[in-house]
Amino acid sequence: MNILFISLGCDKNLVDSEVMLGLLDAKGYQIVDDETQADIIVINTCCFVHDAKEESIQTILEMAEYKKEGRLKALIVTGCLAQRYRQEIIDEIPEVDAVLGTTAYDKIVEAVEEALAGAGHVELENVNALPLVDTKRLVTTGGHYAYMKIAEGCDKHCTYCIIPKLRGNYRSVPMERLIQEAKDLAEQGVKELILVAQETTLYGKDIYGEKSLHKLLRELCKVDGIRWIRILYCYPEEIDDNLIQVMKEEKKLCHYLDLPIQHANDEILKRMGRRTSKVQLEEIIGKLKREIPDITLRTTLITGFPGETEEQHEELKAFVDEMEFDRLGVFTYSPEEDTPAAEMPDQIPEEVKEDRQAEIMELQQEIAFAQAEDMIGEEVLVMIEGKVADENAYVGRTYKDAPGVDGLIFINTDEELMSGDFARVKVTGAVEYDLIGELL
Repeated sequence: MNILFISLGCDKNLVDSEVMLGLLDAKGYQIVDDETQADIIVINTCCFVHDAKEESIQTILEMAEYKKEGRLKALIVTGCLAQRYRQEIIDEIPEVDAVLGTTAYDKIVEAVEEALAGAGHVELENVNALPLVDTKRLVTTGGHYAYMKIAEGCDKHCTYCIIPKLRGNYRSVPMERLIQEAKDLAEQGVKELILVAQETTLYGKDIYGEKSLHKLLRELCKVDGIRWIRILYCYPEEIDDNLIQVMKEEKKLCHYLDLPIQHANDEILKRMGRRTSKVQLEEIIGKLKREIPDITLRTTLITGFPGETEEQHEELKAFVDEMEFDRLGVFTYSPEEDTPAAEMPDQIPEEVKEDRQAEIMELQQEIAFAQAEDMIGEEVLVMIEGKVADENAYVGRTYKDAPGVDGLIFINTDEELMSGDFARVKVTGAVEYDLIGELL
């Protein structure tokens, strides 16, 4: 039986998809990438914001057509959209044979078997469950890097965010399981581990009584074969001296942190339900830059939050200009049903949100280009991602760049390189976020 797997949304969702792929592969199902050849299609959905919800629904509808026209025998929907809108999916898209919620992905094999047998299947475990699967994941990121989800759920309850309702309370994965997973991934050729969770910085507090990310990092750095470890989704208020110290001492840890701050105006931050003020953000960012001078900081912002005035937007722009983040993404506010922010007065028109987003991104492009030009002449260590088609050139990433969201470096060389190789490169040019270099 051929299975096509479509994974939508974030890298945390991708980890769930890879776990499900591993379970199906172990049972002998053939994984294919052509929907016309699929007997079974599984769609792991996202509904974090409106656009993600629309993409998930459209994908389900498109794949449902193969139920009518082709060889498709079973269509299964999993993930966040399935958790949130399971009854609507069942009622309105009869081609869907099975629905699995966010904590039921370990039941994928049973869901497939029941769907093929013609039995409808809806599986919604307690949203605070934590599936622990021993079967090895099927890594889909090319083999040289992999995401590792260290916790599930979130306790922050920001006023714009639906995640706690879809993913439950914060639950850390036991450390011994993560260490074994890292060893398994290294044996498969993974050289870069990228730690993800709704919030990585709180890791361990629920099961060990204290924040234990620094302890986990020490153990992961001992795993043979892993060259880089990158940390995403660090809430700024939870960054402590233990984390800073381990980053300074362990050579495998990339001097890179992703800090989703969302805004810099105190009133907006309070209405968002964030736990920091502008002054605290300045202190945290300043401390990171002092303690780890070569650190790369990425952040995300939201424009057009309900009630955001032009003055508050200008304050955010000034903050971005002053902080000079190395990497920055901006999202327009998306009102999500069942969240407090969606019911707030003074909702901002879409056009205004988009104009404010464009202004900040234009400012950030200037900052990023200046930083890229400053790197000309530097020697950097690069992980090779692949070859440029029909050219004697390769694409790679420095420690400053997370896959899929940050920049690349293009390397001109006649040498034969493989994805996952590390090479020393001299930077010779810069084009917006990307660099050009030559092998040393």
